[in-house]
Amino acid sequence: MQKGTIGVTTDNIFPVIKKFLYSDNEIFLREVVSNAVDATQKLKTLSSVGEFKGELGEMDVRIAIDKEAGTLTVSDRGVGMTAEEIDRYINQIAFSGAEEFLEKYKNDANAIIGHFGLGFYSTFMVSKKVEIRTRSYKDGAQAVQWSCDGSPAYEMTEIDKADRGTDIVLYIDEENKEFLEPQRIETLLRKYCRFLPVPVIFGKEQEWKDGKYVDTDKDKVINDLTPAWTRKPTDLTDEDYKSFYHDMYPGADDPLFWIHLNVDYPFKLTGILYFPKIKSNLDLNRFKIQLYCNQVYVTDSVEGIVPDFLMLLQGVIDSPDIPLNVSRSYLQSDSNVKKISTYITKKVADRLQEIFNSDRKQFEEKWNDVKLFIEYGMLSDEKFNERAMKFALLRNTEDKYFTFEEYKNIIAAEQTDKDGNIIYLYATDKVAQYSYIEAATARGYDVLLMDGQLDAPYIGMLEQKLEKSRFVRVDSDILDNLIRKDNAKEVKLTAQEREAMTTVFKSQIPAIDKCDFMIMFEAMGENAAPVMITQSEYMRRMKDMAAIQPGMSFYGELPDSFNLIVNTDHALSKRVMAETDAACQERIAPLASQLNEVNAEIARLNDARKDKKDDEIPVADKEALRNAENTVADLRKQQDAVYSEFAQGNDLVKQLIDLALLSNNMLRGEELSKFVKRSFGML
Repeated sequence: MQKGTIGVTTDNIFPVIKKFLYSDNEIFLREVVSNAVDATQKLKTLSSVGEFKGELGEMDVRIAIDKEAGTLTVSDRGVGMTAEEIDRYINQIAFSGAEEFLEKYKNDANAIIGHFGLGFYSTFMVSKKVEIRTRSYKDGAQAVQWSCDGSPAYEMTEIDKADRGTDIVLYIDEENKEFLEPQRIETLLRKYCRFLPVPVIFGKEQEWKDGKYVDTDKDKVINDLTPAWTRKPTDLTDEDYKSFYHDMYPGADDPLFWIHLNVDYPFKLTGILYFPKIKSNLDLNRFKIQLYCNQVYVTDSVEGIVPDFLMLLQGVIDSPDIPLNVSRSYLQSDSNVKKISTYITKKVADRLQEIFNSDRKQFEEKWNDVKLFIEYGMLSDEKFNERAMKFALLRNTEDKYFTFEEYKNIIAAEQTDKDGNIIYLYATDKVAQYSYIEAATARGYDVLLMDGQLDAPYIGMLEQKLEKSRFVRVDSDILDNLIRKDNAKEVKLTAQEREAMTTVFKSQIPAIDKCDFMIMFEAMGENAAPVMITQSEYMRRMKDMAAIQPGMSFYGELPDSFNLIVNTDHALSKRVMAETDAACQERIAPLASQLNEVNAEIARLNDARKDKKDDEIPVADKEALRNAENTVADLRKQQDAVYSEFAQGNDLVKQLIDLALLSNNMLRGEELSKFVKRSFGML
């Protein structure tokens, strides 16, 4: 019997391993099974190069539980170890046999899971004692048993073992008895070992018999040895890709597209990334891409490898060239990672361009599903943006699709304003903004539909990318102002008429929570609506951004600002003006006369104090100016009262306002009920 002390720099190595080395103690099973697969693959490699001439026989890894003994055993028929190799590879912590083996057989050992020198010692996170029973494949090798109870002391003895290979026996400690439950172990094997390249066997297949499941004689193989990403794209059908996707994500809709990754230089990377059918929001599970290292599951936290916007994808990435820390749980900053990230971005953009070029009809059919992903990518990744500008689509309210270049050529003639800017009209709701869309299309304009969650920042980005271009929502102003031409019509109202109509309409707008209205006048033509409501493009866009960017919450707290625009060309607007003048003139005339007199006095007083310092102005003049200004305010209140009283009794004014509100889906509750009753009365 050989006794000794494990070659470590401190006696505290085992507490470190037990508590801090791995972020999750379940990792031990992955490490032990990976080592067993590693040993199996080594023997296959030695056999292929003629250094092992014996029969390989069954090459699998078996896991067994003995609840009575309290043990979990992982067995392989790989290369095994001699006493000298145990002393070298086990007793010297953090020296990896795989590293040396890979260097020697670097041209043949493609499938070896290597360079994880501390993997074996993860077993002490869950074990009170660990035994290694092993026999080397080498002729005449003596089998040995190594055991350690979690202290630096170990024992190694010669034993009888009929076959080559290694058994790792874990004596599970009291705190981790869950790892003696078959269901728990099977769950972990399916998580970490699902795609290992060597059969992993745990228990027997079962069948339903006499009202219960019973074991058969057939071994239960946990893993798929040749998952889709390890095969050549030419060997896979669309159904193969979909089948693998549904195996990975049970219950999911069919993916929209997929990309088969396969690169050998300057790094090695394989995998399949799928475009899932995104539902209606960005509150998605962003951890659906699984990272593997030579078919060993590592993590689903792939930040750094996969650009942020591609985290919406699903699938598998497998690369032995991604640097990992000892737990394989967190990625380190590395130039290879940056190269891989850039490659994946390029590959995704190339694939989308390829689909667009080869089957535009299919691309358009799936645009609404993939739009969120592409817009997110264009907003967050400049290199992707450059590529996507060639295949990203704009959709109009007639459900036709255009590239940016195509759409520019279509609208440039009609929708270029007097300053040479191309105006992109858009709607966010085809139903709510129907009347505005109809008015625009009747004028010969085209209207885009921008109803996506990211369209607010996306529009801002497009305005920067598309030269001399501006996006305006179709209900943000009258058409003549949205696309200003040289022949804009002038509103012909006197100052008194403006004051009168402003008060008449403003006084009858119902109170709407967090909404402010401003009365404006435009000469829009006899056939345009008599009254319409618009909302400032700038303020509305700021509020839209505030909804998705917490730093802009200030705008979200502001009331919505709307314009109620009176069309001075319409017969009904002219009728309201005529009726206002007829009903109010007798009471307004003397007030107007007094206003003129007082305003003249104010002008005289202001002229007298011109070029004088404040202390040079007589107190009497200051008092006279103050009194005159108060008189003007009072007279205006009296005027407003006259106009408001008239408006209160004028159903036409209320009807016009309510119709404008109704067309914007802003008339609700009691006010809507009043409108309906009034409409019946007016009929």
